[in-house]
Amino acid sequence: MGGQDKDRSLKLWIKFMRMGRRTGCHQMSDRSFYYKGWQFPVCARCTGVLFGNIAAIAGAFIFVPGLGVFLVGCAVMFLDWLLQRIGLLESTNARRLITGILGGYSLLSIMYVMVIRWILGI
Repeated sequence: MGGQDKDRSLKLWIKFMRMGRRTGCHQMSDRSFYYKGWQFPVCARCTGVLFGNIAAIAGAFIFVPGLGVFLVGCAVMFLDWLLQRIGLLESTNARRLITGILGGYSLLSIMYVMVIRWILGI
């Protein structure tokens, strides 16, 4: 990769990192994935939440489980965070990704269901 290409890549990476920071992600390097030496602009859990949100948008047109399923998904993500926060169990990036997917899918689905119910007056 030439010097000019590397400069462009660095500028683009900085732009993505700023966007990631604006989402509220802490962007801790040890809790982030890397691709070809470049840190993802959001941590592993936030990456999972984004994937979960995308899955929820797609899934809303196919199948919407009950509210209890969504509450469990949110609880699983919260529990992973809580156990790490209080020092009982250190999470891994793989676990953060999986619980982030569950939580992101669940939270966006709850909001989706609430908005649809509000629109329909149910």
